[in-house]
Amino acid sequence: METLTGISAESRVETAEKTFTPKPYSNPYLVGFGLGLALLAAFVIMGRGLGASGAASTLVAVGVSKVAPEHASQNEFYKNYLGDGSTNPLKDWLLFEVIGVAIGGFLSGSLAHRVKKTIEKGPNVSNRTRLIYAFTGGAIMGFGAKLARGCTSGQALTGGALLSLGSWVFMLAVFAGGYLTAYFVRRQWL
Repeated sequence: METLTGISAESRVETAEKTFTPKPYSNPYLVGFGLGLALLAAFVIMGRGLGASGAASTLVAVGVSKVAPEHASQNEFYKNYLGDGSTNPLKDWLLFEVIGVAIGGFLSGSLAHRVKKTIEKGPNVSNRTRLIYAFTGGAIMGFGAKLARGCTSGQALTGGALLSLGSWVFMLAVFAGGYLTAYFVRRQWL
């Protein structure tokens, strides 16, 4: 069936699908090697490894100091992230790392034609349930990152590269927990 432009609706859909067909995922071994080089560069250039949870903690500490400065100045947790006042805590390199990761992820997804508004889920779960699971999982990971004194990138990559026993135990626990949880929710993705 042709429209006023002379192009059928089916033809436009086929053209749009060809234009926005996602590119295949990268080779995980090649990406892992690149991540190792990024970690090495962070050690050489910045003198410390990768991590992200410290950036969130810094933002929380700055927010609390704006709302309740006296409380923040008396709390050891916040004082660690706010520093001695000689420099702005928002100039911490971890904040710039996290911003760079977000921008880089968006650019990478755009170049691979994978940026779209959707909720990834299996056919047996509703959008609401999927979002509840995602929020709950994120909250548990955030709590775990503070409990473990580092997020997955800080613990697994940086701690693992430094051969920290706690980091290796953490990652084994993450994988074991992931496989155990996957067993119970696998039917929702089939």
